[in-house]
Amino acid sequence: MGRTQSALLSTILLSTIGVALSYGQSLQTASNSVAPAATTLTLVQAESIAIENQPRLLAAQLRARAAAQRVREARSGLFPTIAFNATGVAVADTGTATAAGALTTSSISDRFAYGGNLVQLVTDFGRTSALVGAERSLADAQRDMTTLTAAQIRLNVRSAFFQVVGAEAVLHAAQEAQGNRQLIVRQISALAQSQLRSTLDVSFANVLESEAELAVVRAESSVQQQRAHLASAMGQLQPVTAALVEEQLPPQLPPDPSSFLIQAESQRADLNASIAQQHAASHFADSERRLSYPTLNALGAAGQIPFHDRTLQGNYAAAGFNLSIPVFNGGLFAARRNEAELESAARTHDVEEVKLEVNEQVQNEWFQAMEAYRSLDVSARLVAQSKESLRLAQARYQAGLGSIVELNEAQLSETSAEINAAGANYTYLTRRAELDFAAGLLN
Repeated sequence: MGRTQSALLSTILLSTIGVALSYGQSLQTASNSVAPAATTLTLVQAESIAIENQPRLLAAQLRARAAAQRVREARSGLFPTIAFNATGVAVADTGTATAAGALTTSSISDRFAYGGNLVQLVTDFGRTSALVGAERSLADAQRDMTTLTAAQIRLNVRSAFFQVVGAEAVLHAAQEAQGNRQLIVRQISALAQSQLRSTLDVSFANVLESEAELAVVRAESSVQQQRAHLASAMGQLQPVTAALVEEQLPPQLPPDPSSFLIQAESQRADLNASIAQQHAASHFADSERRLSYPTLNALGAAGQIPFHDRTLQGNYAAAGFNLSIPVFNGGLFAARRNEAELESAARTHDVEEVKLEVNEQVQNEWFQAMEAYRSLDVSARLVAQSKESLRLAQARYQAGLGSIVELNEAQLSETSAEINAAGANYTYLTRRAELDFAAGLLN
């Protein structure tokens, strides 16, 4: 190739590369200006929708309300029981008495009577109060589990939200690469027709264009899948179509996870639920220990007998008490007491196990978040280095010193670096969300 052809080739390539870059920018501008999204969706809005719609959270809230009713059930034993009665009897033979079925031989009299009776617990030596305390602790545990469910939903929404934004960033980079590859194919084809480039360059450029097109197809599918996943995390059946508003990167992590460990110890909902369950088991064990104590009830009854025979009075009223003292039941109460005490001791070890798990999870999430944060700077430097390599490869290609393989490898490296940089941002956001969940900050 002569010196004149080399100069001509350099001029053509320089102009076409410049056109390619401007073409890629125009594609980006057009994609931003054409068919703007009708609505936008922020992360806060997505979490609010999920909190309102997620069936799992609604079910947990109903269970918490049901647990609160069990507290009322246990506390009802401390209040009087009042019942109204009405009885009518017609006896075939005067003097009839019950002769079988018990020791009673009282006579049955003709009558119609109505009245009421009252039973009031005087004392069972704290057994009912201990049962109330157990149910209250269980209700607290259920509320903590509801809080944990809400935190898990927020974490799922944040992870899905960042995956959508990350997939769209990958799609954007793939579309830019496809546009540039298509332009280069046209340029190389024109140069090949002028016998300034070989058909091998054209063939290789076509292969890279097809690879870029395949990358776009995969990226588009990934975006749709992630949007459907976000809709499920938000409790919706239809995929999310609104444009997502990107979140700013959170501040730098502290130098060690100690502050997150302190927060997790007091705010982690599953740990608080485990502690509440241990308290419930302790209260129940106390109530089972009091089974062997006496129970004293006050009794009262009063009413009228408007129709009766001569053996009865017209009105009646009575008051008394009933003292029940357990003596022997085959060791039932002792077995129940031992069972409850062993379960209470087991719950204590369960709390220790949860503390170990929470501590390990917080530290692991902190290390992963720190790794993702440090990767941000490395990814930014990699983008700058790949852009410089692409500039040098373009200059070599324009001067006729480099091949199409070298240029396309530089473009591929630059595109990959851009994708990795976008992925690093959203990976860090996801890791921070997981760390916040581990520390109980998403409650």
